[in-house]
Amino acid sequence: MSGTLVLVRHGQSEWNLKNLFTGWRDPDLTELGVEEANAGGKALADTGIKFDIAYTSDLTRAQKTCQIVLDNVGQPDLETIRDQALNERDYGDLSGLNKDDAREKWGEEQVHIWRRSYDVPPPGGESLRDTGARVWPYFMTDILPRVLRGETVLVAAHGNSLRALVMVLDRMTKEEILKLNLATGVPMVYKLNADSTVASKVVLGDMSAAH
Repeated sequence: MSGTLVLVRHGQSEWNLKNLFTGWRDPDLTELGVEEANAGGKALADTGIKFDIAYTSDLTRAQKTCQIVLDNVGQPDLETIRDQALNERDYGDLSGLNKDDAREKWGEEQVHIWRRSYDVPPPGGESLRDTGARVWPYFMTDILPRVLRGETVLVAAHGNSLRALVMVLDRMTKEEILKLNLATGVPMVYKLNADSTVASKVVLGDMSAAH
């Protein structure tokens, strides 16, 4: 067995609360979002885990979640690499729109297809497959080699960028990944084998996030 990879979706953002498509827009965490990040950090601290490095996206809500987790595990100054490869899926023309307003404009069925299909992007935006096309290479070249060297790595990112990783790690089909919703602020702790397959996976605090 080699290293440990911890994935955490950011806590609730102001736009999550307002039911808006967020994507690459940059709202902050809500008070609940901060609480969720703290709960995830405390759950990790209870395991005694220590990280060698952290990765997060180019967006405030993920960066703050990352910092809150590191504060809780007693590593506030840990080296943290920020990269837009880990950003949320870009919702294009839907960004900033209320989901109900989007349904009125384009119709319930079309918006559902954009939100839940694997490879149909919204206008000007990315599909889940497009998101994976930037997340996977970054993971393979920057993050995975560290885990395979035996390091313990934190990745604090977004629902869709993390779903792209979970799809690969858990060997899920396109149909399975579309049904997976990742809980906010809930750490997923993967231990990987030397060949990068998953030796074990534990979801801390919310078993509904496991599949």
